[in-house]
Amino acid sequence: MRWTPDGTVRNALWICGGQWAGKTTVAGILVDRLGVTHYHYDFHSARGHEDRRVAALARRGEYRGETDWESVWIGPTPAEMAASVLADFPERFQWVLDDLSGLVSPRPVLVDGWGCRPELVAAVTDPARMVVMVPTDEWRLKQASQLPRARALGHRVSDPELAGRNRIERDRLIALDAVERARDFGIPVIEVDGTRPAEAIAAEVAGHFRPFLEAVRAGDHV
Repeated sequence: MRWTPDGTVRNALWICGGQWAGKTTVAGILVDRLGVTHYHYDFHSARGHEDRRVAALARRGEYRGETDWESVWIGPTPAEMAASVLADFPERFQWVLDDLSGLVSPRPVLVDGWGCRPELVAAVTDPARMVVMVPTDEWRLKQASQLPRARALGHRVSDPELAGRNRIERDRLIALDAVERARDFGIPVIEVDGTRPAEAIAAEVAGHFRPFLEAVRAGDHV
């Protein structure tokens, strides 16, 4: 295939939404079922993108060394925490676009991650190529109580219980924002409440993406 700077971005499929909705699980199922290539946002965000974030802060003279986790999880309100995360997404999304621009594949690339916001994706491709998945409030709380990775912050703070509550409320607000932005662009929203198996949700997502997958099989990249 001939590489073009925007080819992979334009033809990618996107799963966005809230934390603990099962986005990555569904993406993995679709990799097995459909043979798509999976771009896992969280993996890159926690590694290469974090290095780029630190470098960008250093270039702007804003790097202050080790992160003060008290000021992240204890000091601000959940609304302030959510606003800070949302403000950080556009810069990180540019790094996602850089990553995708370097990929060349005859198969569609499926991107999953909470940082791929509807308004950001809609600015670079057809928003019909996107699905938003969010957990219900009840399912978010259940996930937080049962999944070790959902419970643990990974950072030492003075009040872990308060930090955990702040995180859950922050995630709720960020998911709510994703739903509101999705409605602005007519992007379907799948609400996950734990009553349907991941395979059934994956089938629903695959159904939404079917026209684009069929176009690729027909050799008509749109």
